[in-house]
Amino acid sequence: MFSKSRINEPGPKSDAPERPKMPEMPAQRPTSAGNSPAASPSAPAGKVSPSILSSDLQITGNVRTSGDIQVEGQVEGDIRAHLLTVGESAIIKGEVIADDVIVNGRVIGKVRGLKVRLTSTAQVEGDIIHKTIAIESGAHFEGSVQRQEDPLNSVKAAPAPRAAATAAKAAAKTGS
Repeated sequence: MFSKSRINEPGPKSDAPERPKMPEMPAQRPTSAGNSPAASPSAPAGKVSPSILSSDLQITGNVRTSGDIQVEGQVEGDIRAHLLTVGESAIIKGEVIADDVIVNGRVIGKVRGLKVRLTSTAQVEGDIIHKTIAIESGAHFEGSVQRQEDPLNSVKAAPAPRAAATAAKAAAKTGS
């Protein structure tokens, strides 16, 4: 009823020509120039190049990434990233939240980061909430500076007191 396949039988093979074996590829290692195997589709996830918003790009809306982003153009909205670099020609109107923030250009809005660095060409109009900060000579800054142990998560904690006050008011109204 069933016939046995000849594929697994020892002995001479069929008349079909033998396919050449594919050579094994050696494991790729990152080079000192910064080229990493992450760019190849079969490579394991690793360091990825930053996303770059070029100088001729204008975005209206929020930008969010878990990776790195370099802004050279204009963004009217909030930006959240792991590492944010604001280029010299960049203008950001909105809140900036990142683990590392490097400002070379202009930010109009709140800046939150574990490490915040304002270079000599930076122009910031807004409050800075940070864990560590560096401000180079020549940077223009108008606003307040506040150090917090966890400036990124305080964003989530801020609405809680308002919710508690609203709940207390609601309880007072139902109780009378």
